[in-house]
Amino acid sequence: MVEAKKIWQYLEEVYDPEVPVLTVVDLGIVQSVDIDGERVEVKITPSYSGCPAMKRMEEDIIEKLNEKGINDVHVELVLSPAWTTDWISEKGKEKLKAYGIAPPQDEPDKSVLFAEPIVVPCPKCGSKDTKLISQFGSTACKAHYQCNECLEPFDYFKCLK
Repeated sequence: MVEAKKIWQYLEEVYDPEVPVLTVVDLGIVQSVDIDGERVEVKITPSYSGCPAMKRMEEDIIEKLNEKGINDVHVELVLSPAWTTDWISEKGKEKLKAYGIAPPQDEPDKSVLFAEPIVVPCPKCGSKDTKLISQFGSTACKAHYQCNECLEPFDYFKCLK
C-alpha cells in the first residue's frame, strides 16, 4: 500500500498546462490526498471557477498516478473554500518569477477592485516602474504589464483573495 506522502511526491511531477513551470502542488490546488486500501482520492480546487485547465489537470493526476502503479484513482473537484493566490507555495512564486511571470503581490488587485493598477515589479530586472497594458494576459488569471526600464512585457499572476 502506498503512503500519502508518496502520492504528494508524485503530484510534484504534475504540471499546470497553462503555466508549465508550476506543479499542481506549487499552485496550491491540491487540497488533500486520502487513501482507502488501494483507492486514492485527490481533492483539487480550481484556481477560478471557469478555469479551462482543470479537466486536463485531473486527467494528468490520474495518468501520473497510474504511471506509478496506482490504478484506483479518483479526483474530486472541491469548490469551497475558494482557491486564493495565497495558496501558491513560496517555491511556486520563485518559479513564476524565474519564468518571467510576476507572482501575486501581498494585496488584493486594486486594478480589479478600484480601477487602478497596482505596482508590480518587473520579474526580469526588478524595476517597479511598470505599467498595466491589459487586464488580461495569456490566460484570464493573469494581467499583462510592461516594464518602463527594460521595456520587457510580462504577465502578472493576479492576486485573488
